[in-house]
Amino acid sequence: MLGRTANALFWMSRYLERVDNTARMIDAGLRMGLTRDLVTSEEEWRSVIAAAGQRQDYEAAHASYTGVQVWNFMLRDTNNPMSVLATFGLVRENARQARNVVTSELWEALNDSWMQIRDLLSKPVSEQCVIDVLSSIRHAGMLAHGAIIGTMPRDEGFHFARAGTFIERADNIARLLDIKYYLLLPSLNYVGSSLDTGQWDSILRAVSGDRAYRWLNTAHIDARGIVEFLVFDERFPRSLSYCHQALREHLDALARMHGTEGESHLLMREANLDLDDTGLEGVFDRGLHEFLLDFLAANGRIGLAISEDYRFLS
Repeated sequence: MLGRTANALFWMSRYLERVDNTARMIDAGLRMGLTRDLVTSEEEWRSVIAAAGQRQDYEAAHASYTGVQVWNFMLRDTNNPMSVLATFGLVRENARQARNVVTSELWEALNDSWMQIRDLLSKPVSEQCVIDVLSSIRHAGMLAHGAIIGTMPRDEGFHFARAGTFIERADNIARLLDIKYYLLLPSLNYVGSSLDTGQWDSILRAVSGDRAYRWLNTAHIDARGIVEFLVFDERFPRSLSYCHQALREHLDALARMHGTEGESHLLMREANLDLDDTGLEGVFDRGLHEFLLDFLAANGRIGLAISEDYRFLS
């Protein structure tokens, strides 16, 4: 497979996952804003922008953090290159570049979703409409992922696409978890309170993990239980451990097809060992924010190594 085609499939899936997780971050902000009865919800929206890595661009355009400003910036602002509207455009463009290996069902799902999202985001999203818009965005992601899993042959293209999905999902789940760090900076007195518990529950709901958490855990909702679930529980398909386990499987499949391993495989093993050796106690000893920063850096190195190992730009 040409490196350019592999690159297009890899980034098609990364951008698709990024769109979904942007919607999840906004959903987390909406839910956590409802838990604030003592302080302004502006802190929730500042934490969402900071965790998404969009603070500099946002503050260049806005002086305050209101919900309407934040979600419109993340969803549709033409000055935001990471907006959902811009990112879904990149999903479609990368699918077009790999059109010779993208199935007709996948292309149809992406094209229809693109037109729907473009129409939904053609005007500012109001408070009355934001929940429905987020639901439509997440539904578009589910349709596309279903088409990938249900119609693509299990060849190189499939494994590049799925590798892109899981490396991006790991990145975005780590950022969602890190929202709590940014949120608690000005309000450490709330740690362990009912407000704190409600916000952790909001993060669980944003990743569609609230029911799974209760099915798999008898413990009450607290920071340690949720961090263990979202970082280490390989039964949950959005945990960091599950994402890296799945990513390793797709990289192993590519190594078998190519008859050799590259730097990405070495980095993948190192990341898995670090995750296993750290454990839950190690996360809190190191500090959740510091652990997540290290995880994000390692995840980024793996993504770069994949592109170099498989000559994406050649």
